Amino acid sequence: MTTVLPDTGVGPLLRDWREQRRISQLELALRADSSARHISFIETGRSRPSEDMVLRLAEQLDIPVRERNALLVVAGYAPRYAQTPLDDPAMTALREGLDRLLAAYEPYPALVVDGVYGVVAANRGIALLLEGVSEKLLAPPVNAMRLTLHPDGLAPRIVNLPEWRADLLAQMDRQIALVRSPELRALYDEVAAYPVPARADGTDGTEPGQEQERPAAFALPMRLEHGGRVLSFVSSIATFNTPMDVTVAELAIETFLPADRETAAYLHAHVPS
Repeated sequence: MTTVLPDTGVGPLLRDWREQRRISQLELALRADSSARHISFIETGRSRPSEDMVLRLAEQLDIPVRERNALLVVAGYAPRYAQTPLDDPAMTALREGLDRLLAAYEPYPALVVDGVYGVVAANRGIALLLEGVSEKLLAPPVNAMRLTLHPDGLAPRIVNLPEWRADLLAQMDRQIALVRSPELRALYDEVAAYPVPARADGTDGTEPGQEQERPAAFALPMRLEHGGRVLSFVSSIATFNTPMDVTVAELAIETFLPADRETAAYLHAHVPS
């Protein structure tokens, strides 16, 4: 998933990250307890950074863990962070903790995705919303973006698809800028090219004059048709603090909070306890 080339020096790579973060050499030097002169020498290849300096600079530039490994390798050092598969016995406690978290959130929907939005775990609230989704989209490996935006997925039932789609694509675009993942870029190009279902025109199915009765949203909701009614959700995303493993660093827990009492009541009535 990394874009590092074998003949690319660590200096130019660090400079690219610094410029992407819009940080001057002086500011980076102050943050990393160094000097602007030394940072300049590293970026131009006149000085080889120590392993500790590579890690310090990566920390101050908020470089993803996967890319920190790549920088270390290019600089001539061993990778620092493991990449442990989720089905490894060493990950048992993590998997069990995630399962308990997802179950505790029921009946509200919640899922866990990896760095390219692959679904690694989900609860029964999510299963309820996926009723009617094409079987081909539910066959492993399941991808959350495909499930949401594909014409055979949730897209035809998302009442405010134009707004929700734009928000998801913007989210992916920000993530691409952060991690520089070709796989994520390919996924973005794929889902951005999906045709928008003709019926997803931004209307909500209410009669004229009812629109003003809807409570003001405190965040952009996903408004989804299900069971003959429109459910409304706002989402939040949580990640792990100070991850020491590439796999863990790229996991994200997305939860969907009912945006109105009617949605909450519907979930309590229809998600098995």
